[in-house]
Amino acid sequence: MQPSVPPFRVAVIGGGPAGLMAAETLARGGAQVDVYDAMASVGRKFLLAGRGGMNITHAEPYADFVTRYGAGAPPLRPLLDAFGPEAVRAWIHGLGVETFVGSSGRVFPTDMKAAPLLRAWLHRLREHGVRFHMRHRWTGWNGAALVLNTPDGEVQVTADAVVLALGGGSWARLGSDGAWIPLLQARGVDVAPLVPANCGFDVDWSAHFSERYAGEPLTTVAITSVAADGREFRKQGQFVITGGGVEGSLIYALSAALRDQIAANGHTTIHLDLLPDLSAARVLDEVTRPRGARSLTSHLQSRLGLKGVKAGLLRECLDKESYAEAELLAGAIKRLPVRLVRPRPLDEAISSAGGVKWQALDGAMLTAVPGVFVAGEMVDWEAPTGGYLLTACFASGLAAGRDVLAWLAGPHNRGA
Repeated sequence: MQPSVPPFRVAVIGGGPAGLMAAETLARGGAQVDVYDAMASVGRKFLLAGRGGMNITHAEPYADFVTRYGAGAPPLRPLLDAFGPEAVRAWIHGLGVETFVGSSGRVFPTDMKAAPLLRAWLHRLREHGVRFHMRHRWTGWNGAALVLNTPDGEVQVTADAVVLALGGGSWARLGSDGAWIPLLQARGVDVAPLVPANCGFDVDWSAHFSERYAGEPLTTVAITSVAADGREFRKQGQFVITGGGVEGSLIYALSAALRDQIAANGHTTIHLDLLPDLSAARVLDEVTRPRGARSLTSHLQSRLGLKGVKAGLLRECLDKESYAEAELLAGAIKRLPVRLVRPRPLDEAISSAGGVKWQALDGAMLTAVPGVFVAGEMVDWEAPTGGYLLTACFASGLAAGRDVLAWLAGPHNRGA
């Protein structure tokens, strides 16, 4: 009787959603999988992101869904075709976790929590033989061996293939610190610099405005900005004034374009429509309506409901002469210029852009380092909030796992 051949051993570096999905795919394919993570437990960023409600994916029509990834949409499309929003929901249901679609189209677990989902997933991974090694920080290679720092000192491990799923550069305290970049660059891998995505921006507010309105939400506003090709785009929603700038869902939705404009020009200007539900003609009519003995501030509050932070913004961004001129004031209410001077630091961002360039990959494998595959935010794509980032991480991890299995089954590995 022929002795049994041990399974291929695959090392997965990084225990976030992409790494865990790669591990599941590999284990189901018959590989022995060892997951190494620098933190004390896996899924740290996954859990923190779910603290306010675990947004798994989005239920909008798939034709629209796949356009949300900007320049990364074309190379991501085959991955999402294989494991898109509907497949993500079916996979979660297979873990015994039900989901629902919110009013915005975002998809959540019924209990809104990430922890039960992660516990069920880890239980299934262990049932498939996946082994976990915590507080193991990958620091590079020694020949073909992976070098990892552990509480007990340095260890070296060898594997038939490696999946790197080390995240981008945001929220470094949870493990995504971008320390992998020089390690890959030293092996000839082309990497785009990591930059903030879904981030806030700095504005040079006056001390008076900052102290009075920091933390105040701007609800029901619209932003108009200019795209790289010169076309204007407009989006309505809400955001928050911070002590040094702006942040929040509406800002995050536009952050990629705003960030790139600042990179190109040193700054950018957005225009706020403080009353997007009213026409410019209606606003002008109300501003110019006789106000008798009332102050202009009282008049704007009475006729247009402009008060609080919106009224403060008008005072902050207009000079006295423009504020006193009815037509200029009415125009500013519908198109108030706010100058953004820089994005907030990468570590504060919800996610990051940049990473391993698509041209450096053969599928998910690094062309410069055969047998090493990458998944998740390490690759040069970005996604808006709303479940898009997590869905693409799942899809990327699945693709990496499948590519590893195909590579291990290839002619160069037969008889290994």
